[in-house]
Amino acid sequence: MSKKKIILIAGIVLAVVLVVVGTLSFSGKNVVAVQTGKVSREDLASVVTASGEIKPKNYVNIGANAFGKITKLYVKEGDHVKKGQMLAQLENVQSASDVAATRAALDAARTDAVAADAGLKTAQAQLEQSQAQLEQAKLDYQRAQGLYKDALIAKADYDAKKAAYDAAVAGLAQSKARVAQSKAQLDSSHGRVTQTQATLVKSSDLLSKTEYAAPYDGVVTNLPVREGETVVVGIQNAPGSTLMTLADLSVITAEVKVDETDIVNVKLGQDATVSIDAIPSKTFHGKVTEIGDNAIVRSTGVSTAQTTGGSQEAKDFKVVVTLTDPPENLRPGLSTTAKITTATRQGALAIPIQALTIRRASELKEKEKNSVEAAAPAKADEKDAKDKKDEELQGVFVVRNKRAVFVPVETGITGTTDIEVTKGLKEGDEIVTGSYKVLRTLKNNSAVKVEKTPAPAESS
Repeated sequence: MSKKKIILIAGIVLAVVLVVVGTLSFSGKNVVAVQTGKVSREDLASVVTASGEIKPKNYVNIGANAFGKITKLYVKEGDHVKKGQMLAQLENVQSASDVAATRAALDAARTDAVAADAGLKTAQAQLEQSQAQLEQAKLDYQRAQGLYKDALIAKADYDAKKAAYDAAVAGLAQSKARVAQSKAQLDSSHGRVTQTQATLVKSSDLLSKTEYAAPYDGVVTNLPVREGETVVVGIQNAPGSTLMTLADLSVITAEVKVDETDIVNVKLGQDATVSIDAIPSKTFHGKVTEIGDNAIVRSTGVSTAQTTGGSQEAKDFKVVVTLTDPPENLRPGLSTTAKITTATRQGALAIPIQALTIRRASELKEKEKNSVEAAAPAKADEKDAKDKKDEELQGVFVVRNKRAVFVPVETGITGTTDIEVTKGLKEGDEIVTGSYKVLRTLKNNSAVKVEKTPAPAESS
């Protein structure tokens, strides 16, 4: 074969190859490479995640109720105490002296009351005696009047009987006055006893405020003071007014802050799993036992009920999860994350969340919008029709005959990576799941080719 023939054949082959390559390139330039997945049935759980800290359900800041120096601390931080156990003692010399003096005064007042009661009884006896003497003198005087009228006794005897009767009347009046005086003295004595008892209660209360006992079984979780320091009466958490914090660790909670967009799905009694930063290898279970009513401004931590003006800042709501299996070595204040299960579905029709996309109705009917429309008079509902065309639709792209067809869907609960579809798809449908860039720009009814999803890179 001559050299010219070889060159001719090679040129023909090259031309054919170029034609084939050009044809394939032209035919595939409008085909979009996509990643796909199948619509399947799965068990879904909608979870709200929130962070916060571990707190005991019951705890109390034991504050100073009196001014004074700490003379004795009977506990140290971390000690377990029983209800009624002595925790601290303040200087109480003056208070104890006041109590002793008041008790002595009370004893004296009670003795005076006993004496006044005896005096009243004596006066009442004397009154009875005076009444008897008056009766006797009255009879003698009446008898003397008859005898004197009959001239049977001398006038001197008559005058003596009359004087004795007048003296008996005066004696009765005096006895009555003495009884009234004794009653007044007794009432005064009782008043002094009552007054002194009240003073004793006050003094005893001041004395009791120098001694601090545990209100219930618990653990001393905070002890900011030392023996010899002086404490003052003040507001809660003010320096110098809080002696210690006592926590009942029998019931442990995770107090977390839930975003305002998720709080509507959180209900009392919902299950939750709690992870603690200090114990990373374990998770604990619990239930929602408290949901706050007032929003908390995220930047300040202040409740909206305590602010006077409105705020557009992000807000959270306090949610308390009570742990059902807390570990023994748990400490208040540890950072924690709670995952609250707000809804579950068994065998739900599910798709990957990233497959969902939004399209306007006008974009789906682009051909109709670009077609030549006949001239027609304006209608009253023309604006409504335009608004309907601009309506945003939620849906997915389903692969049918190598084309991506947009299908509106209705969704239910959202899981970690998948979302429930309640209307629009059926099990086994092949849908476009990626890439994100493709889903953002993909047109309805576009030609597509399925590419293999890249395997995730292994972490070193």
